[in-house]
Amino acid sequence: METQKDSQRQPSVLRSLDWWTIGIYMALLVLGWMSVCGASYTFGETDIFSLSTRSGMQIVWIGTSLVLGFVLLMLDDRFYDTFAYVIYAVLLLLLFLTIFNPHEIKGSRSWLVLGPLRLQPAEFAKFATALAVSKLMSTYGFDLRQPKHFAAAAAVILTPMVFIICQRETGSALVYLAFFLMFYREGMPGGVLFTGAAMVVYFVVGIKYEQVFLWDTPTSVGKFIVLLLVQLFASGMVYVYARNRLQALRLSAFCVGVTLLILLFSEFVIPFDIVWVQLIVCAVLIGFLVYEGLTTRIIHYLLIALFSIGSIIFFYSADYVLNDVLEPHQRVRINVLLGLDDDLAGAGYNVHQSEIAIGSGGLGGKGFLNGTQTKLKFVPEQDTDFIFCTVGEEEGFVGSAGVLLLFLALILRLIHLAERQPFKFGRVYGYSVASIFLFHVFINVGMVLGLTPVIGIPLPFFSYGGSSLWGFTILLFIFLRIDAGRNLVRS
Repeated sequence: METQKDSQRQPSVLRSLDWWTIGIYMALLVLGWMSVCGASYTFGETDIFSLSTRSGMQIVWIGTSLVLGFVLLMLDDRFYDTFAYVIYAVLLLLLFLTIFNPHEIKGSRSWLVLGPLRLQPAEFAKFATALAVSKLMSTYGFDLRQPKHFAAAAAVILTPMVFIICQRETGSALVYLAFFLMFYREGMPGGVLFTGAAMVVYFVVGIKYEQVFLWDTPTSVGKFIVLLLVQLFASGMVYVYARNRLQALRLSAFCVGVTLLILLFSEFVIPFDIVWVQLIVCAVLIGFLVYEGLTTRIIHYLLIALFSIGSIIFFYSADYVLNDVLEPHQRVRINVLLGLDDDLAGAGYNVHQSEIAIGSGGLGGKGFLNGTQTKLKFVPEQDTDFIFCTVGEEEGFVGSAGVLLLFLALILRLIHLAERQPFKFGRVYGYSVASIFLFHVFINVGMVLGLTPVIGIPLPFFSYGGSSLWGFTILLFIFLRIDAGRNLVRS
């Protein structure tokens, strides 16, 4: 009887598979293999299919990924829900043990070396974390807007991040921040995302223009702009969250008016650092917000005051973090990105050479295996982290745009599949998958183009290696299996 049920269920699963997503996946695999060929090819090679070459080994990784994907589709979709915490615990243990790994590769202890095979547990921890947080958030009564529930979900995400950072693999750890995009879909207040974006603005503006002075005054442009932004952001939040438009306008006028008067006084009367006056204005603003919060009992005023205090603390600690916490190579990369250092022969070399390779491709590219910048190995890590430069050189603008459109189609399709899930577990997992893919594509392509810091994360289905390819395949096919079982009749 059980055999008969299984035979009846299996065809329905196959018919329920989203073949559009599988088609996009296959197209990305083919284009990814061609890029690996182009990136690893050396003039004079006669066999790109040989296992002694990276292009040949990539075929092995692709083949095993397809087998792995098929196995995942054959499992009951309820398996992933039932054993989500078990899978998460196993991967956490593996991440923890990897910290003490004796094998160090390029300064990182994130790789497990098993004979000729090298695996990176951080790549597999993504799907495990996605399953665990989906399981947690799908429990009865879970509400992300409640602080204790938000803290529990954040702990599930931050724990593997801490272990990965201890492995000296900061780039892979940052990927886990993508889960907060899913949080936004599931009810996290937009103010949290705005706070994160504001912190980025504070850091970039403050560091980049710290040594630039305002007119003839001893006032740092970076500090001046950041503190003014803190004041304006707080005033705007009064309008958005406290619903008091008149009060928001008055606060904005007060902050801008005082700043303008002091600036004119410093410029034409007695030059002095007006940052100190701005800090006093911030203190007055925060005091007013606290007073309003206590008298009106509207908690939003207190939260806005907390945002302002946190903004100032973050800004003044950014310089310390940059110079005393980050590793020297990370600090140099940030300085190069912000234009504070050129270092074309050092930290900026990879990005500079990748930009040359992409630019040399022009509109239509140089053709398959005809790239010169990549064939002559000018770009380090050109078949892993910087593989997109090979796409730009060989396929040109048209080919690069086509690859990005494929990734866009994949992400949009995943969002569509997530929205049609009948259960919260599937929807949360689907948005987690889409967020991870979006983060990887945005950061990887951005760093190749010199738009984001070089943090060393792979381009999905393109970068050479088995760990990343298997990790992304598992991440995707688990969701495809969950989606395929959405309409099955349960006994």
